[in-house]
Amino acid sequence: MNPTEIDAIYALVGGAITQKVDGEIVFHDGQTPPTEEEIQAKLKELQADYDAQSYARTRRPLYPDIGDQLDDLYKKGAFSDEMAAKIKKVKDDNPKPS
Repeated sequence: MNPTEIDAIYALVGGAITQKVDGEIVFHDGQTPPTEEEIQAKLKELQADYDAQSYARTRRPLYPDIGDQLDDLYKKGAFSDEMAAKIKKVKDDNPKPS
């Protein structure tokens, strides 16, 4: 989801903040509210970062499930001997039903 002004404010001041239904921002930890210029500059920066990660958001659902990836690595012998032994023990202790 695209960054919002509340994201920019949080990035600038941290701590506990909330936004009321009417849009008012409440600072719960005594933070100094940022200026509108600071908020807009941070929002622009956050948007640029978000836009730069577009490829990652597109790729994420297209990758095979992480379990399938790890299983393939195990079967191809790409893990260290120690990790392969740990995985083999789990598989041996919990076999697939026939």
